[in-house]
Amino acid sequence: MKINDILFKIKRALSLTDKEIEEMYRLAGLEMSQERIKSILKRHQDKGFSEATYEELGLFLDGLVLLKRGESSITRDADEVVELTNNLILKKLRVAMNLKESELVIVFALAEVVLTKRQIGSLFRKEGGKNFKACSDELLFAFIDGLDEFYYDGEEV
Repeated sequence: MKINDILFKIKRALSLTDKEIEEMYRLAGLEMSQERIKSILKRHQDKGFSEATYEELGLFLDGLVLLKRGESSITRDADEVVELTNNLILKKLRVAMNLKESELVIVFALAEVVLTKRQIGSLFRKEGGKNFKACSDELLFAFIDGLDEFYYDGEEV
């Protein structure tokens, strides 16, 4: 999974500005300069590109949830290490955008991926559980592409 590609695709799909991204990082507890934001959102072939870290992606997603949904009363240990999987990325995007199961079916369909509600539900199950299904890179990118269509110009279709 290419972290920078995920960041770039989410930014484009949700029509996020650099200022909004800076605010997301601030909400997640990281002061990030505009220069750093611009460099991690460039394409690999662009001048000034730099690799984003998993931590930066995780904080980006946490900040997105905070920006879109506000503070949560749920607290977790700040020292707790959470492995950032495609399933967790998918879950954070779902929570941030407050997507219902029926909307998830539409988002995937917009990316020409047909999944039933049961199949979608298996992507959000606890890892190792009986009905858990790992989310592939292709499926995650298809979901983000579907979000791009679903939120065309920042408005829900």
